[in-house]
Amino acid sequence: MRPFKHLPIMALVALLSFSCSTESIPDETIDTMALPVPPAAKTIEIEILELINAHRINEGLTPLNNHNTIKAVAYTHTDYMVESNNVGHDNFFQRKNSLMQNASATSVSENVAYAYSSAESVVNAWINSDGHRDNIEGDFTDFDISAEQNDEGKWYFTNIFIKR
Repeated sequence: MRPFKHLPIMALVALLSFSCSTESIPDETIDTMALPVPPAAKTIEIEILELINAHRINEGLTPLNNHNTIKAVAYTHTDYMVESNNVGHDNFFQRKNSLMQNASATSVSENVAYAYSSAESVVNAWINSDGHRDNIEGDFTDFDISAEQNDEGKWYFTNIFIKR
């Protein structure tokens, strides 16, 4: 069997496994969501935040601050992705508007991912993708992450960055 025969399928799977979004899409009028109290930080979430800040420091950038409001907003989206079994940026403008109102954000970006089994694997995938790396290395002040598992044990991730 030729190894390149499955390359298009592998590329499609890689493309659909993670995504990023920025505020460059025109604004929509959406009411902001009520902010839940997110669960306590999981080990994988702490590791992701540490790896991202280590990367930023290595690139000569300022490390980002954790922010509970961002964590709450990220959690709502991760929970939505798990429940809907859909990885993407649905309702991004609602999250953006909520962070503008509740966290004094002036710009908002997010990275999402699915099915990575470790902090290192998801952060490496984001760093190796131009759009995701742009978010990680962007002009932001704060960030946070939500990682949740579905019933099969697969991880879903929402990493949100803001500038205040």
